[in-house]
Amino acid sequence: MEAQKEGPQQAALPGRTWFLHGMKAGIPIGMGYFAVAFTLGIAARKVGLSSVQAGFMSATMLASAGQFAGFGALASGAGYLEMVVTEIVVNLRYLLMSGALSQKVMRDKPFFHRLLMAYGVTDEIFAVSMGVPGRLHPCFMYGAAATAAPGWVLGTVLGALLGMILPARAMSAMGVALYGMFLAIVIPPAKKSRIIAGVVIVSMAVSGLFAGMPGLRQISSGFQVIILTILISGGAAMLFPVQEEKEETKDET
Repeated sequence: MEAQKEGPQQAALPGRTWFLHGMKAGIPIGMGYFAVAFTLGIAARKVGLSSVQAGFMSATMLASAGQFAGFGALASGAGYLEMVVTEIVVNLRYLLMSGALSQKVMRDKPFFHRLLMAYGVTDEIFAVSMGVPGRLHPCFMYGAAATAAPGWVLGTVLGALLGMILPARAMSAMGVALYGMFLAIVIPPAKKSRIIAGVVIVSMAVSGLFAGMPGLRQISSGFQVIILTILISGGAAMLFPVQEEKEETKDET
């Protein structure tokens, strides 16, 4: 009801106001991106990419997991097909986010806005955009991406330029940042759901098997990601489907 009351008022706001609101929401995201992207810049330099190449990759992808998987594929000498399939699988969640956002956009906005908004679909920008009451103006996402994306790109470039000249201890500490980000994403939902916690544990166990068992460890890291993602997430979805209709009924009562 609250979102319905605020919807008409927000619809009357000009695009410039929406853009400024989006910029404000994107500032803390950009600051967080800078720290994580610095680590990505170091990883990019280690696999032989220049600062310009690393920055271009960040500017066109905006996906830490996808970029890190790409670096791993490059380091292992993966072929083009393997790299493409790996990126599709790792970034597949953005397809679902885009579908959800397309249903939230104001109905009177032209379709091309949905194509432009796709560039800024990241976990964090998606979260703040879906948190907007009522319908979403495309300019909100444009503003959020305008302040968040530069932090990601700048962090990557500086990481590639300065990361390799930092002391070894500082580089090791920065290298933990990316794994810390993964933990920050996984731990909160795992604490709330035993199913998610079980999936995480199974993933860790199976990943250990792939790393240690003869035959399995010969599989490249890119295809390991593909196999584990499809088998474990697909199995969990079949065994423990989300009961959306029941959850919506409970919320309404």
